[in-house]
Amino acid sequence: MTRLTRLPHWVSRHLAALRVVLVLTLTVGLLYPLGMTALAHLPGLRAPAQGSLLTAADGSELGSSLIGQNFTDDQGNPLPRYFQPRPSNAGAGYDPTASGAGNLSPQSIVDTLATGNDPKTFKPSLLTQVCSRSKAVGDLEHVDGSRPYCTGDGVGAVLGVSYDGGTSGTVTKVVSLNQACPAKPFQASYQGVPVVCATPGEDYSATVAVPVRGDAPAHPAVPADAVTASASGLDPQISPAYAALQIPRIARERHTTEDAVHKLVEKYTSGRTLGVLGDPGVNVLQLDLALDRTYPKQGA
Repeated sequence: MTRLTRLPHWVSRHLAALRVVLVLTLTVGLLYPLGMTALAHLPGLRAPAQGSLLTAADGSELGSSLIGQNFTDDQGNPLPRYFQPRPSNAGAGYDPTASGAGNLSPQSIVDTLATGNDPKTFKPSLLTQVCSRSKAVGDLEHVDGSRPYCTGDGVGAVLGVSYDGGTSGTVTKVVSLNQACPAKPFQASYQGVPVVCATPGEDYSATVAVPVRGDAPAHPAVPADAVTASASGLDPQISPAYAALQIPRIARERHTTEDAVHKLVEKYTSGRTLGVLGDPGVNVLQLDLALDRTYPKQGA
């Protein structure tokens, strides 16, 4: 009678492990990816699976309906014949490899002023970013770009107040913290003390920062999404209010009527998800491509 030879215990364990590796490699590393790829090519799923790409008439890829784009010239100035997106903190703007937010809190109201002749040392606060963007949009759209707590020249209206008692007492000096000399302060005096411009490089950390609301309207003409970036920096949509603000300019540049442009805006406006989630949005890239198709001569 032949006697069977049992494999050593350690060999059996290694063979079992090898079988598990082979099974998982076939299922997770080969069959599952192939199955998902095949599923993604089913009707209705192919376009989203490939990135929801938008193409020109010649078939060239122009972008994705899921990622916004800047419509600016080589100097970064907005192209007036196109709807403008909201600001973006993703890289140089809408860079999908650098998605992210500015990570500045509402308490960010004091700028780091540029020292010497190096503009790279200037770090604007969140408040100044909002103020400068609002002024720029107002200038572009020929509307009032003023906002509460913003100066007329588009920076945060914040005073640095010095007291003889540290944080209280009699005011001894007042500085417009975000207006570098020789700028004229937005406010002449505070509690009877003249306001002076800020000297770049000087330490004002001991002063008390006092935001000044000013006389701007409570509901600015420039919508909030026109002056703030999304959390991802890639949001392809703007609010219907921001789109409506841009319609007169687009109509002038495209030599058409505001009603015609408004109809295009409505076509590329999506409603709330499931009717209740989020807010309506206008896809800027799809809308601008539609403008070029509808008015090719003016958009070229």
